[in-house]
Amino acid sequence: MELIVASRPSRAKAGIEGILLSLVPLPPLLTCLVGTAGSPPWSRAAALVAALACLAAALLLSRQFRLGKLFGFLALVGCALAGFPAFATEPLSALIGAVVVMQAGYFLSELAPHNLVEQRGHAVYRRLQRARSAVWTSLLLTLASFALNPARLWIGDAAVAGSTILTQLVVLHWIWTAHRGPARLSWALLPLTALAVSGIGLYSGCGQLVTLCLGLATLFFLPGATSGLEPREQWWEPFLNHPARVLITTFFVLCLAGALLLQLPWATTEQSITLVDAAFTSVSAVCVTGLTVLDTPRDFTLLGQGCILLLIQLGGFGIMTLTTVALHAMGKRLSLRQERLLTTLTETSHQDLIDSLLTIVRFTLLTELAGAVLLSLCFLDTADSLPQALWQGLFTSISAFCNAGFALQSANLVPYQSQPLVLHTVAALIVLGGLAPATCLLLPQWVRGKKIALAPRIALVTTTALLLTGTLCFLMFEWHNALDGLSLPDKLHNAWFQSVTLRTAGFNSIDLGNVLSPTLLIMLSFMFIGGSPGGTAGGIKTTTVGILAMTFWACITGRDEVIAQNRRIPQSVINRGITVLASGAMIWLVMVMALVLTQPLPARALIFEATSALGTVGLSLGVTPHLDEIGKIIVMLTMFIGRIGPMTLFTLLSGDLQATGSRCPDARITLT
Repeated sequence: MELIVASRPSRAKAGIEGILLSLVPLPPLLTCLVGTAGSPPWSRAAALVAALACLAAALLLSRQFRLGKLFGFLALVGCALAGFPAFATEPLSALIGAVVVMQAGYFLSELAPHNLVEQRGHAVYRRLQRARSAVWTSLLLTLASFALNPARLWIGDAAVAGSTILTQLVVLHWIWTAHRGPARLSWALLPLTALAVSGIGLYSGCGQLVTLCLGLATLFFLPGATSGLEPREQWWEPFLNHPARVLITTFFVLCLAGALLLQLPWATTEQSITLVDAAFTSVSAVCVTGLTVLDTPRDFTLLGQGCILLLIQLGGFGIMTLTTVALHAMGKRLSLRQERLLTTLTETSHQDLIDSLLTIVRFTLLTELAGAVLLSLCFLDTADSLPQALWQGLFTSISAFCNAGFALQSANLVPYQSQPLVLHTVAALIVLGGLAPATCLLLPQWVRGKKIALAPRIALVTTTALLLTGTLCFLMFEWHNALDGLSLPDKLHNAWFQSVTLRTAGFNSIDLGNVLSPTLLIMLSFMFIGGSPGGTAGGIKTTTVGILAMTFWACITGRDEVIAQNRRIPQSVINRGITVLASGAMIWLVMVMALVLTQPLPARALIFEATSALGTVGLSLGVTPHLDEIGKIIVMLTMFIGRIGPMTLFTLLSGDLQATGSRCPDARITLT
């Protein structure tokens, strides 16, 4: 047999029809999630509509693209409705379902007609791709049926059998077009035998295991599909070529790996924690937030604490940074595509990429080491032993520099509110971590009054203004409240420390549960702003606030351009700042509404919780352990979005578009 592969289509653009055909029985399978209680009639009707729409999409995508795509979205909505009775009662199922629906919706939105055009030269190759994709999808659906159909309802078994039948029909179609004569009949025995054995297995009650074995056997006999691919193209490249996808994928994989590790028995002191609690802790560590539903020193063993610390360090560094530095250390070179991706993520030039990443690693490790030494000396008086003091010092130093807010003291840093060295060491680590390493290295020049580049100057000026403003506001509003009972020096130390930590880190040296409303509003504003670009902090960033403040001043003084340090701020930068602010506010509003609607807790505390999670701060008014599973999932999602950036989430759906000029006349619009 000869497969014609002229012009070689990508594997990522083939086999879509096969996937959809194998997924036709999925909607009825989703109705089995409710178990023997049975799903409501409207759910079963939605499943039937979704199955028919999925079948129509598979048959029409390559013929009438827009109609097929419409049926695909209809099938997606039907699947969501079919599983809704279970999603409404099981938060974990709702989270998984939401992720799958969003991924499928994004995949459908990315489909273009030219991805599905079947040229004569490789029609046989595409049918082979359909067959292989259908078999793989059927295998995954069969594995999923163990979780989706725990009660072994007949409709679930029938759905698995239906997927097998459709898959083998796709295989039979490829065989019929790829072979001639006796070879065709010989190959046709493969799907026909599979169908017969599958029917016997279904009748005997072991249809799932039989289907798995038959699927693996079919894959073994099908020819390999790699011969039709471009030599340099791999299946993961279309997904990882977009910077936003890379950022989201790496953090998601790290969060998932951390959740699985923290759920193991050796990670906790008594017994395995729930998957939601493990995932919450993992996401909080990777996203360097610090919100916790468990007591880190009490509920986690030394190995569990080490796992959390590793997640914090990886989340603060970024997986791409560590990978690039490791490749450089091994003498490996990056491809041009990899360099382009990394320069986009790090916002550096190609020439400075490796030097910038090495600077980040060196500065981080040296700063964390210095902080660990100082903090270990401070903890010697309260620790039970020297190793414990060293471990607490190292853990707190890394957590502070990465702006994570995790502490190995159940009361955080409240016991050290009268120890200035601890407070100022942690505060210095937080400030240095919240700034980009390159900005930190320019700090001595800026302090001496020397001229530095505009971007780090904006970050330093805005950071200084926020730190001083926060300190003064905390002293003014909390002098006779949260700071009451402390000496004058301790009031100054703690006000400064809280001003530093409330924007980024999440450590606290005083009880925040009873702060006054004016202080709370200041804290909400500062948490929303966050740190600086290139640092480990979240928020909309200090440079965004600086740019918008200069734009505001230019508008009220009647200037058409924003000028700073004899440099004009491009309109595209101003537009990006407005977009960052608007996207952050939009996500914040949605998450606050979600928490208020689902949690029977004070709105004041929930608003604070959502803002802290979105800014990856980690401060809480004490409601985190009282969230139910739905609330924990909402906060997890908020922390994840806050770490990758709300704007990154929206640009996930964007492509690499070139800016185009417009000759349209200006519009006159009244705003006041």
